[in-house]
Amino acid sequence: MRLNALTSLAATAACIFASRAEAVAVNPLPKPQSITWGSSGAKQVDGYLVFKATPGQDQLVRDAWNRASDTFNTLKWIPAATEAPISSFEPFPTAAAKRGTSPILTDVNVKISDPKAELTHGVDESYTLDITETSQIIEITSKTVWGALHAFTTLQQIVISNGRGGLLVEQPVSIKDSPLYPYRGVMVDTGRNYISPSKIKEQIDGLALSKMNILHWHLADAQSWPVQMTTYPDMTKDAYSPREIYTHGIIKDVIAYANARGVRVMPEIDMPGHASSGWKQVDPSILACTDSWWSNDVWPLHTAVEPNPGQLDPLNNKTYEVIGKVYKELAGIFPDSFFHVGGDEIQRGCYNFSTLVTDWFAEDASRTYNDLVQYWVDHAVPVYNKQANKTLVMWEDIYNSAEGAKNVPKDIILQSWNNGIGNIKNLTRDGYDVIVSSADFMYLDCGFGGWIGNDPRYDVEVNPNANDTTILNFNYGGGGGSWCAPYKTWQRIYDYDFTEGLTAEEAKHVIGAAAPLWSEQVDDTVISSKMWPRAAALAELTWSGNKDAAGKKRTTELTQRILNFREYLVANGIGAAPLMPKYCLQHPHACDFYQNQTAIPDLEAAAA
Repeated sequence: MRLNALTSLAATAACIFASRAEAVAVNPLPKPQSITWGSSGAKQVDGYLVFKATPGQDQLVRDAWNRASDTFNTLKWIPAATEAPISSFEPFPTAAAKRGTSPILTDVNVKISDPKAELTHGVDESYTLDITETSQIIEITSKTVWGALHAFTTLQQIVISNGRGGLLVEQPVSIKDSPLYPYRGVMVDTGRNYISPSKIKEQIDGLALSKMNILHWHLADAQSWPVQMTTYPDMTKDAYSPREIYTHGIIKDVIAYANARGVRVMPEIDMPGHASSGWKQVDPSILACTDSWWSNDVWPLHTAVEPNPGQLDPLNNKTYEVIGKVYKELAGIFPDSFFHVGGDEIQRGCYNFSTLVTDWFAEDASRTYNDLVQYWVDHAVPVYNKQANKTLVMWEDIYNSAEGAKNVPKDIILQSWNNGIGNIKNLTRDGYDVIVSSADFMYLDCGFGGWIGNDPRYDVEVNPNANDTTILNFNYGGGGGSWCAPYKTWQRIYDYDFTEGLTAEEAKHVIGAAAPLWSEQVDDTVISSKMWPRAAALAELTWSGNKDAAGKKRTTELTQRILNFREYLVANGIGAAPLMPKYCLQHPHACDFYQNQTAIPDLEAAAA
């Protein structure tokens, strides 16, 4: 079987490079801001490219180059999905190639003007990559180490097998590239289900290959506390098991792994909501409603949006002592300048179980839940700021929910997940910097059905609305228990114009986007297939956008690029899910819904 596979691979390569000698098969993702191919013919690549860099170059760059070099030498990648016009299914033509004059590529020369720039928000990630017809050198320039790393990941996708055991770059090429947004990432949730360090690193590999730079690590939640704490060692009694704990050493190892690949790790501890496990081991009195039934089977009486309930009590002075110590310890472990402190889904019903809160309301009938949340903001934020010099990030609920505080400091970044462009507009109008994570477009856990048990809504044998197709039943055409259904496809993600309708000044407040993958139904066995390759659609959206030079949506153009990238992820050990039957990879655009290749921009224009 192995011999047959190798024979098939060689035949594929021979087909690409014999019948397509004048075409460019590679299609790197994310698409560079500017990429110009020559037409003089393929340039062979030496089996060992000599790495040359500015004297005293950071070891991080050399290590990154070694990984890139090992990848294309070991992988000898053959593009799995190539672009072609729908009418003929032949590759796009290029000018006739010249033969036999191009010298073999033997060196890579990297010039970095500021090699000491740290990996932090807003760092310059631009690069250029040039391979000329006559040169033997791959020239890379960048302002920082982090731009050079992106150049390497691009090079990994354009250095491919020559079909004879060697390597080549199909044509001379010139690339000038930089990201649209400084914040581009995904969120991993290790509170609902434990994710092993190796699988977290696998997500980091996917981020690096797709030029994303943020791993938002939602460390804990009401269900479990898997994070070792020196200050309060008993908190990990609420880990799922002694084997499912992130020690300081494990966390630092993940951070170092990410940093070496140009990925920042932003921690999150959700407060005051989604709080039970861990905290109750410190002092149960700082929590409310932990012993309540979460839903009471009557929504107006619920204490949590999902089991198990629990919220930190804003009116207990001990609460602020505990969160201060927890925050200080974790801020010392995570070096990134951003720290996420939650603030979402604070439930009124939970605080009916707090005598401190009910007495506080009784003392002054004019007080509202907005005042209670404001009390939290006014007392918690100074505690955070006293313990560490970090930029705080919160979920938008802290400000714009029905219970939100009216005065949230403008230097806090708000992560928007509700109501799409409407909430983004309101937050940026009010002067907040915003991370876009709109659930209707970017939540990767949506569309897999509900997960709570003992749910009689599934016990329906016949569609009660069968005669009226305009009505969706829970089980027939409905969400099936997934609150944010339907499933968010790569096209749904990529087509999201999240700055539409914003003024130029408001748009400046959008610092980027992240795709959350909440883990109620996620663990090691499925995390990569639920994350990838859909997250790569967001990678390109936030790196170079979803429109071509004429301002028209290029979703159809992305099709073969993301199908190929999925195969590339799998080849690099990332368990990305298939998006289409393999037939579609091998027959460009044969699986399109519309034969008209400009249907998406045409329909947009018609609706404008």
